[in-house]
Amino acid sequence: MATSRKTSSRKPSSRKSSSSRPSHERTSHSRSQPSRRWSKHVTETSDALDLEGGVFKKGEPKAIARSLKRSAEHSHRRKSNPYRSAMSMLVFYINRAGHNLSAARRRKLEQAKDELRALYDKPRKS
Repeated sequence: MATSRKTSSRKPSSRKSSSSRPSHERTSHSRSQPSRRWSKHVTETSDALDLEGGVFKKGEPKAIARSLKRSAEHSHRRKSNPYRSAMSMLVFYINRAGHNLSAARRRKLEQAKDELRALYDKPRKS
């Protein structure tokens, strides 16, 4: 006895699935050329604060914290209090750098967070 096969009433899709292309060939549909440096753009143009050039490249955590504090207190573009703006910019930088940060560099930036807390007399949250 022959079994009949159930056929689908749906039309076959004319769209190719995204998995049929290698990831390096996929393109953005809504934008012509996405910016590769959007985090740089955010750092330079956000309303968080006006940063001193090369602030995150300074060698000493204390110098980074002092520079962020100075920038936060003198900025006319920030919307929050100076401590919060300075800390958010430091955290933003650490998060965006991600795996590209060496362990030593990440330690210095984490120490800069502690120095910033000390400058504003804020306790470290456990």
